[in-house]
Amino acid sequence: MQFCKKCGSLMLPKKEDEGVFLVCTSCGHAVKAEGTEEYRLPKKVEKKAEITVLEEEAPATLPTAKAKCPKCGNQKAYWWIRQTRSADEPSTRFYRCTECGKVWREYA
Repeated sequence: MQFCKKCGSLMLPKKEDEGVFLVCTSCGHAVKAEGTEEYRLPKKVEKKAEITVLEEEAPATLPTAKAKCPKCGNQKAYWWIRQTRSADEPSTRFYRCTECGKVWREYA
């Protein structure tokens, strides 16, 4: 592990055509890495978002709430909660109308 001599931030290895360089994560300062066998360059792994899709008929186990449907005006809807943003932000509540099946969301 090496720190930038200009700003003190962590420097990470980056592979270039000329070899491996250590690049500052803050100011971008770069120096050629010596002893490159100790630096491993991990592969980036793409995370795929997991999406839950409810079928046309909502399961009878979903709770219901008094919520006005924006499409048909019905006053009853199924609801469920999902964490759609980062963990330090509130969850998103989804509703599905018991009459017409329209799905909408409510952000906290």
